[in-house]
Amino acid sequence: QNMDSTLHYIHNDSDLSTNSSFSPEEERKSKVQDVVPQALLDQYLSMTDPSRAQTVDTEIAKHCAYSLPGVALTLGRQNWHCLKDTYETLASDMQWKVRRTLAFSIHELAVILGDQLTAVDLVPVFNGFLKDLDEVRIGVLKHLHDFLKLLHLDKRREYLYQLQEFLVTDNSRNWRFRAELAEQMILLLDLYSARDIYDYLRPIAFSLCADKVSSVRCISYKLVSEMVKKLYVSSTSAFVVDLTNELVEKFCRCPKWSGRQTFIFICQ
Repeated sequence: QNMDSTLHYIHNDSDLSTNSSFSPEEERKSKVQDVVPQALLDQYLSMTDPSRAQTVDTEIAKHCAYSLPGVALTLGRQNWHCLKDTYETLASDMQWKVRRTLAFSIHELAVILGDQLTAVDLVPVFNGFLKDLDEVRIGVLKHLHDFLKLLHLDKRREYLYQLQEFLVTDNSRNWRFRAELAEQMILLLDLYSARDIYDYLRPIAFSLCADKVSSVRCISYKLVSEMVKKLYVSSTSAFVVDLTNELVEKFCRCPKWSGRQTFIFICQ
């Protein structure tokens, strides 16, 4: 009976950024929508209750995290306020499998929510995942380009300083992490200016070209090749000249045969 009086509750943009404490009645209203039966949504939101994990299924929080983008798409961005608290609870869950599930889908959620809600509610979670375990970080790394392209340019540039951190992993033998970084950087070339590419992406690319694992090096050759193309078509030709000179100096004239071979592969 109480649902009719609260279905038309308006949750405007100012509510999204306030941290004031709600009364129980206001808290209940903030979870109300008219897209699906309210009882069904309430049942879904209760999946983050720790007692459910003990009595129903130990992985119920993981199932909840897996379904969240689908639920968000169904409810629409205007009803994100119904899911926001649940999402933040899942993002700070003690189980890394739950956080990993969210990390792999955060770029999909960003598309659903749009740039404004993404900047306010998803970017802080994304930043937390970047500092998490490798099992969680790989989720954001695999879709780094998909997420960053949805951000405004000034916010996107902030992540240039953090790309270097992806070279460091919990396990140094985790070469697939570095291979994925090289793949993503090829896509990231389209998102940044020639100056940013030369200043921030170039040193990482050169480091990957000298990786101990051949699979990482092979992808890195393509990365440097694409970098040369990108700088060549930019208005500032000095960057491509400097990059070419550095390739000659670092690889073509390298005292080791492997370095000279790297130069050949890049040219190829």
